[in-house]
Amino acid sequence: MAFVHDEIASQPDCWRQAALLAPTVAEHLPRPGQRVAVVGCGTSWFMAMAYAGLREAAGHGETDAFQASEFPVGRRYDRLVAITRSGTTTEVLDLLAALRGQVPTTVVVGDPASPAVALASAAVTMPFADERSVVQTRFATTALALLRAHLGDNLGELAADAEVAARAPLPIDPAGIEQVTFLGRGWTVGLAQEAALKCREAAGFWAEAYPAMDYRHGPIAIAAPRRLVWAFGEIPEGLAEAVAATGARLVHSRTHGCHTVLTSWAAGRTPVDPMADLILAQRFAVDLATSRGLDPDAPRHLSRSVVLA
Repeated sequence: MAFVHDEIASQPDCWRQAALLAPTVAEHLPRPGQRVAVVGCGTSWFMAMAYAGLREAAGHGETDAFQASEFPVGRRYDRLVAITRSGTTTEVLDLLAALRGQVPTTVVVGDPASPAVALASAAVTMPFADERSVVQTRFATTALALLRAHLGDNLGELAADAEVAARAPLPIDPAGIEQVTFLGRGWTVGLAQEAALKCREAAGFWAEAYPAMDYRHGPIAIAAPRRLVWAFGEIPEGLAEAVAATGARLVHSRTHGCHTVLTSWAAGRTPVDPMADLILAQRFAVDLATSRGLDPDAPRHLSRSVVLA
């Protein structure tokens, strides 16, 4: 059994631990009204995008997300939050070093002994969410869960949704799909980007991601039978019909009829939170890898952390 299978399944418990951790580290996390930047690389960058969207939508203040190497060092922020599983990624370490003494920085990290902890002004360590797998799943979502708990989101309901998503049948057989496009709106654009990355990383599979409103401005041209459109959160009016006209399949937890509806029986709510829907997409990517004869724990050309000379 691949490590990643167990790590995906453990996310509900990890999110509950994040809920307990959040109030104990609140002094190190952004306060309402602060101007905040959130950075990461790869998966961590996409979690930063999701958090930035959620924080601004909640009225907590201007929040920008950047890939760590692309952070505009001349721009002023009240706090920078860096998300990094290993705490060894070169771009994150370089940025923390460059900002030392200039901007308060908080690192959300899996390894308490990593060099990022020493470089940041404050550290939120989550060894319980660290992973053996190269492909990130539970650390990234647990970091987002922690930040959502700090925003006041109900992680009890979120973890209940995650339990459903971890056990529910997949909405579609990966073996019958030749391409997938993930869509999101607002904060779920980051989730869509992450879902596409999981398919590329774990299975070397053709996967793309776009804001849902932009999908009909070009990307829909590749939709066709045996191809899949998977949407997180709300979708624009008429999009489901537009996808159906192409012959592509639509997976969407908020769409009834011939499409997927995932109901959270544990929380008595429908549909599930889009972050729990990401668990289904993670499982889809892993099953896609195995259906293609690949080992999702040994993705091609990847290492657990990018450390540059």
